[in-house]
Amino acid sequence: MLLPSATDLALTAAILALGALGGALMQALGAPLPYMLGSLLATALLVSFGQRQLPAGYVFPQRLRMLFVGVIGTMIGAQLTPEVAALLPSLGISLPAVALFVLGAHALNFAILHRVGGFDRSTAYYAGAPGGLMEAITFGEEAGADIRLLTLMQFLRIIVVVTLVPIGISLWEGAPVGSAAGLSFEAGGSGLADVPLVIGLALAGVWLGLRLKLPAGQLMGPLVLAGALSLTGVVPVAAPGWLAASAQVVLGAGLGMRFIGMTGRLFVRGMGLSLLSVAAMMALGLGLALPVHALGGLPLDMLVVSFAPGGVVEMGLIALSLAANPAIVTLHHLVRILLTVAEMAVVRAKGWI
Repeated sequence: MLLPSATDLALTAAILALGALGGALMQALGAPLPYMLGSLLATALLVSFGQRQLPAGYVFPQRLRMLFVGVIGTMIGAQLTPEVAALLPSLGISLPAVALFVLGAHALNFAILHRVGGFDRSTAYYAGAPGGLMEAITFGEEAGADIRLLTLMQFLRIIVVVTLVPIGISLWEGAPVGSAAGLSFEAGGSGLADVPLVIGLALAGVWLGLRLKLPAGQLMGPLVLAGALSLTGVVPVAAPGWLAASAQVVLGAGLGMRFIGMTGRLFVRGMGLSLLSVAAMMALGLGLALPVHALGGLPLDMLVVSFAPGGVVEMGLIALSLAANPAIVTLHHLVRILLTVAEMAVVRAKGWI
């Protein structure tokens, strides 16, 4: 394989610097998932208005993207602590409800995107997945889905959920929540010394996931590996906040580069469909949260956050600011992602879409 040219390396560095600047700006504005969304927005604007100045044939380095997908997988897996596992007996009602949410939300989204939006079946199915952005993109690429539409709808889902849910909860609670309140999901006491372990687990997990042909192996391999270490307590896995921010910048920039050729009309159309989709999913989530609250006694606001199909990190931050148990919320979102990935893997293997 040919090594990237000096021009490509310099351009990649410039794109990442622009993404980091966009992330810093979004963080200053108090936006949720600031470095992911800021990097995505900055890069999308770059390719929308300056794509003619980009070198012909330039492709954002996929190995770099894969490494940082592995970092995200490692950080998610690190949330599977013995304390989280000890909570499982008390979640006998809410976790099965997550399975109902995944199936119901995916069916609603497919109907909205296919019948209302006019998407083809593959694009509607993978664009409507209620979680697992990276996995949906991976499966969608293999199934021949329109990656621009798929990426747009998946990111608009996250943008709408992590923007509106904190605002809604803030209005309900009468105070800011989540990243808008200045909170961080950084592990206490983590620092530079923890980075080699995280990178090592990410590399080993990516290799293992791809070797075992796990669904979206670059994410699931590190997640399973870090989760196993974290659950057993053999090795504590922690990562500094700047590493999480760096991963968000890389992933946001990589996805932003996919917006070459995106038109304003297409974006407006996608936003309308996304608002309809998120409204349907939140109504379904509330409809499930109410009986789970009545039967299991878990706080209703925590259950609403647990069923909101947004990012794991941001939903955990919101739970933290609510004085709810962020481990419970994180567990529900991990289960949502895992069930969504499993559903997509089965559908893909059976050739139903």
